[in-house]
Amino acid sequence: MGILDRILGREARSVKSSDPFLAQHFGLVTAGGANVTPDTVLSCLSVAYRCIALRSELLASVPLHLYRRTTEGGRERANDHPLYRVLHDMANPNTAAFEAREWAIRCLDLHGNAFFRLDRNSAGQVTALHLIQPHSVGIERLASGRLRYRISGEPGGTVVLTQDEVLHVRGPSKDGLIGQSPVAMARGTLGLAVSQQDTAGAMMTNALRPSGLLTFPERLSVDSRDRIRSTIEKAFSGTANAGKVMVMDGGAKFEATSMTSEDAEFLASRKLANEDVARIFGVPPTAVGITDRATYSNTEQEGRALVQNALGPLAARIEAAIMRCCLSDAARRTYYVEHDLSGLLRGDVKSRFEAYRIGREIGLFSANDIARLENMPPVEGGDERYVPANWMKLGQTAPAKGGTE
Repeated sequence: MGILDRILGREARSVKSSDPFLAQHFGLVTAGGANVTPDTVLSCLSVAYRCIALRSELLASVPLHLYRRTTEGGRERANDHPLYRVLHDMANPNTAAFEAREWAIRCLDLHGNAFFRLDRNSAGQVTALHLIQPHSVGIERLASGRLRYRISGEPGGTVVLTQDEVLHVRGPSKDGLIGQSPVAMARGTLGLAVSQQDTAGAMMTNALRPSGLLTFPERLSVDSRDRIRSTIEKAFSGTANAGKVMVMDGGAKFEATSMTSEDAEFLASRKLANEDVARIFGVPPTAVGITDRATYSNTEQEGRALVQNALGPLAARIEAAIMRCCLSDAARRTYYVEHDLSGLLRGDVKSRFEAYRIGREIGLFSANDIARLENMPPVEGGDERYVPANWMKLGQTAPAKGGTE
């Protein structure tokens, strides 16, 4: 904002970085000439598509609960609050909570921002979330410091909403106003991968790649070449003729063509580009099908790394946005939202029940606590907790046999 704008109290308006006319000025066109847009990345890079799908589907599939703090320092699910049903069941009458959360994460990964219009009841509690396309939103900072959202393309023209009417989940931001997506921040690396994909497509379309060469010591006429080619193709091409023995006379020699060293280097560079794309989204290579160096042990560890490095920070970003936009200052003292990522961190059955056994023995879990974690019905008397009988306080001596302490 300039000096004159500050004196006159003018608003600071953000510019949509998705405007195709301004794409080259904002660096969406890379030095290699690739036009890195969300649609280009999804259509040209299968690893990027899988990374985005994996992040959105996995995080949307885990429970998102609204909790109420209790007086004893514990917590309980606030399933009597309208926001709980919005986050857990239905975002609005036409959109399930899973669909809304999946859509929001895709918007974050592709556009850097996700927007929802909020419906509130008379008590100011959120009762519904309505999806807003990111490219239709312009953000303005008012002189008071509050934000205003202009939404174009709505029925009746442009709609203006205050920050109390919008849930705005933003990605990493330079100005604290507009988020940036991995596609925008890593456009150089993604542009290289897109250029390699385009080059591979051009090679498949234009390159001359015969499977082999059949040579003769004497020069053949045009009719002879056509007759020999037709005979060879008829007798040996196709899956039904695979493995047949070829017999040639007249000094003919067959030489199979092989991949050149340049082709091998190009394939290696494409593999490296795929690993770079997975690295941009924080997804382990084995999770997106890159199994060149996969083993049983590192695949299990990378599964945990996916939750800790990719989904954990993303979940915290969404939780913070919901707390900021959907709950008032007073409500935040009592309520908070949290993803339950424990299901994604669960190991195999043996390891899981071994952990339950240890938790039960030290009094951390009751039988019904374990049943709830396994989605099983509680049993009568299963809420009791036990500790080993031979445990005692530090410094306490064991009582004499047959006596009292």
